[in-house]
Amino acid sequence: MGNDFQNIFMFNITTADVIGNVFVAMLCGITIALLYKYTYKGLNYSASFTISIIMLTMITAIVIMVIGNNLARAFGMVGAMSIIRFRTAVKDASDIMFIFFALAIGLAAGVKLYSVAIVGTLFVGSVFLVVTRFRFALPQNREFLMQITAKGDQVPENPFVDIFRQYCRRQKLVNVKTIGQDPDEIMEFSYYIKLKDEQRGSNLVSDIRKLAGVKSVNLFFDEDEL
Repeated sequence: MGNDFQNIFMFNITTADVIGNVFVAMLCGITIALLYKYTYKGLNYSASFTISIIMLTMITAIVIMVIGNNLARAFGMVGAMSIIRFRTAVKDASDIMFIFFALAIGLAAGVKLYSVAIVGTLFVGSVFLVVTRFRFALPQNREFLMQITAKGDQVPENPFVDIFRQYCRRQKLVNVKTIGQDPDEIMEFSYYIKLKDEQRGSNLVSDIRKLAGVKSVNLFFDEDEL
């Protein structure tokens, strides 16, 4: 009974085990990092975050090997990690998902559950690719923000209605403001619109730019500009 209790606080691991665990974690981490790189859609891509995913997976495997089944080491590691202060805010929910993804795979590799680490990486990665490819979470008709800047003295009343009817399911004027000291000089119109065909968004922008007095046209959805 006493020997069994002592074995709880012992964890035997060979050099070959260490190399194998870290190597599997590295391969899985590279796969996760490549998945992040090729599915990222935002404007603030960080190469350092991509590299950090690989390192996080490997470090997690090392940490779990250090802890083993030793409770004292586990509590000591928690105390040591609580000293670290992370000051970089994670703005994208998908970034948080990739962090937990790397942590989970690193844990599996660290305890020699290679099949869990490899199959988990491939399966979760494949599901993420599918839902990203088919835009699973996006609504069928997205709402865009269109900003039009024009010379106020050259733009007639409701100048864009006919073009909007041609391209849009719905349009709503949400803001009109003047730019500069002279109120007749430059005006900025902001519309919320839903396109009949999102592939023709560039055509809508092009047609509005051809109108007399229009200086610039921008079409936005979230952080993406067409």
